[in-house]
Amino acid sequence: MGHGRRGRLRIYLGAAPGVGKTYAMLSEAHRRVERGTDCVVALVEHHGRPRTEVMLHGLEEIRRRELEYRGTLFTEMDVDAVLERDPAVALVDEMAHSNVPGSRNAKRWQDIEQLLDAGIDVVSTVNIQHLESLGDVVESITGVRQRETVPDEVVRRADQIELVDMSPQALRRRMAHGNIYQPDKLDAALSNYFRPGNLTALRELALLWVADRVDEYLQVYRGEHNIRSTWQARERIVVGITGGPEGRTLIRRAARLAEKGAGGEVLAVYIARSDGLTSASPKELTVQRTLAEDLGGTFHHVVGDDVPHALLDFARGVNATQIVLGSSRRKTWQYVFGPGVGTTVARESGPDLDVHIVTHGEVAKGRGLPAARGARLGRSRIIWGWLAGVAGPALLTLLLNQVAPEVGLANDMLLFLALTVAAALLGGLVPALASAAFGSLLLNYYFTPPLHQLTVANPKNIVAIVIFVAVAVSVASVVDLAARRTHQAARLRAESEILSFLAGSVLRGETTLDALLERVRETFAMESVALLERGGDVEPWTRAGSVGPAPVDRPEDADVDMPVGDHMALALSGRVLPAEDRRVLAAFAAQAAVVLDRQRLVGEAEHARALAEGNRIRTALLAAVSHDLRTPLAGIKASVTSLRSDDVEWSEEDRAELLEGIEDGADRLDNLVGNLLDMSRLQTGTVTPLIREIDLDEVVPMALGGVPDGSVVLDVPEDLPMVAVDPGLLERAVANIVENAVKYSPEGVRVLVTAGTIAGRVELRVVDRGPGVPDDAKDRIFEPFQRHGDAPRGAGVGLGLAVARGFTESMGGTLTAEDTPGGGMTMVLTLRPAANHSPALPDLPATAVS
Repeated sequence: MGHGRRGRLRIYLGAAPGVGKTYAMLSEAHRRVERGTDCVVALVEHHGRPRTEVMLHGLEEIRRRELEYRGTLFTEMDVDAVLERDPAVALVDEMAHSNVPGSRNAKRWQDIEQLLDAGIDVVSTVNIQHLESLGDVVESITGVRQRETVPDEVVRRADQIELVDMSPQALRRRMAHGNIYQPDKLDAALSNYFRPGNLTALRELALLWVADRVDEYLQVYRGEHNIRSTWQARERIVVGITGGPEGRTLIRRAARLAEKGAGGEVLAVYIARSDGLTSASPKELTVQRTLAEDLGGTFHHVVGDDVPHALLDFARGVNATQIVLGSSRRKTWQYVFGPGVGTTVARESGPDLDVHIVTHGEVAKGRGLPAARGARLGRSRIIWGWLAGVAGPALLTLLLNQVAPEVGLANDMLLFLALTVAAALLGGLVPALASAAFGSLLLNYYFTPPLHQLTVANPKNIVAIVIFVAVAVSVASVVDLAARRTHQAARLRAESEILSFLAGSVLRGETTLDALLERVRETFAMESVALLERGGDVEPWTRAGSVGPAPVDRPEDADVDMPVGDHMALALSGRVLPAEDRRVLAAFAAQAAVVLDRQRLVGEAEHARALAEGNRIRTALLAAVSHDLRTPLAGIKASVTSLRSDDVEWSEEDRAELLEGIEDGADRLDNLVGNLLDMSRLQTGTVTPLIREIDLDEVVPMALGGVPDGSVVLDVPEDLPMVAVDPGLLERAVANIVENAVKYSPEGVRVLVTAGTIAGRVELRVVDRGPGVPDDAKDRIFEPFQRHGDAPRGAGVGLGLAVARGFTESMGGTLTAEDTPGGGMTMVLTLRPAANHSPALPDLPATAVS
């Protein structure tokens, strides 16, 4: 070994079983051998197909590894032998195959990965239905769930993928000729899995999957070679939307265009400016995103200051062939500011992109007023801004006239400019503009000759005042813009943190509905929050969840309501929210609906699990009753029939033996019915322990009456603390544990029952030297109707340990299984010690505890 590189993988992808993947792989092997390549067959399954088997002639085959599993001999690929042989190329059939337990890897594709890591090139095969991501789709088409799958990423990493395709009619003819299945299986295969509809759907899946793989390769190639022009290999339509109502029309129009060409794809893209200040409606964008996805397209959010160039860059990046834009909503006079996005895109798209300008109902109606961009300042800041912008210049004028009248006009202007900047910082743009206007008047009247007149004698002073006003307005605008963007950045950062929290909670699935509603209440400073729902448009609203005092019962009664679909709403009480907060509130509302659905699904899953467990127990009960009840009944009936027979004269010994058989059968029935009744009580939760304080040495000996004499060694010290238990339930639990231990102990080896104290608890240990139980089965043996290993059918219905654990846990104790050192199993029954250690009085009244 030691090729110094990773091997190359070539995969023959089949649209369905029998299309000829293995045949194509073997043909490729013969071609490589003829060229002198060292090629071996690591594993090929010919399934008894003569033509495929003939193709193996002349190729070196690596001997397979034999593995025994559950008494049957299987053969698998010997990875170690292939690595030792170290060929240039290895043929490995059926990539998705699951290896027999005991193999080097669980899956054959993992074996292939090891060969590739060793520098060996591999040629393999796989059917489209075995790809992991297509499992649900294939099951819905064929009705068969594929148990053997291979991760898509493993197949996608292949250096070459070749599709082996065949029309459904040709494949069915091949089957009819006996080239795929034996004649006795033909009718079932043709009428089930290999129906024409199934084969056509599987073929389409394979073609689409390979087409996507080719498209990925094309994107990589274009990126590596810096190819910017569009290669029209597939219709890909980009829809430019602005967040206006016309976007829905554009998306539907693009979808109709995509339907005209097979495999067309729609990509809706919204271009947002990098400063985050946009006039688009988040609600409308959400609606358009949903519409695009419902029509089979995708939605993309792109940041770019130059909208036409950002749109063209996106279209060329995804190798689009068409762009769909809406006619401009701008009024005629607004074209003086530029030609518009549609005209610019059409002019600069070039010959490789077709641009469609679609008319709609919003043409030339104007874009409307932009959304408010200003920072939401508090009332006190606005007041201080106006004081600085209006009262400040007046006070400054008084101060300059009384204290420093000879400062000079230039210095006076700088002082007034400082007040304008202060007004912009405190109150925003409007107080700053008022300060600039008022300051210019004061400068003209008090500090510019002729004084105390609104005229200016010196033209230079006119220029100075004009420059002052221009500078004041410019500085105020810049300061206000900086303040607004700082506020916007802080707001967006807070929103991103909230949305990140929501996304994380979605992925982790850890947020309950009440916790999420409480988070909404805290985030938006509300008094109460309620999630309301109803079954239909005319049905009353009901609260699915709420937090806070006095939550509302109808969305109309709330200060803020956020619809979630048609029949659900998030209702908030306390104050009215500004419009810009509704975007985050919409995310919270959507998450609340998801959490509610998840909680209900979990509840339904638990209910379904309980029903399934009940069905399993009923099925097992029927199976057990059908045998384990009839066996002792049959023995009793045979003995009674023999005793009543007049044809045979029974001796006293024979009569005694038959009566003993009747007694044994009746005891077995009594034990079986008792366990069934106990399990029924445990399943329905009707076991009510009567707890009292008692010594273990009073209960344990009574529990040994059902086992043969001399089969148990009892070691229960008399000085043990008393335990708080129900004596009857404890006796039944210990009896079941001991009987189980005796049943599995080797003949002549006695079971040890010992007791002691540890960590403030009383332990009873039942030790046997039987075959033991693997670690992964130690919990299963306590489930109802479980027999471990090769326990005979007559050994019981598998309820003894389940009843014992149920009774023990109902008394506040535990029952677990441990390995016995040297072999066997130890049952550890842990009980609560009594509050005091005084002996229990015989006439002590029992106390019922639920």
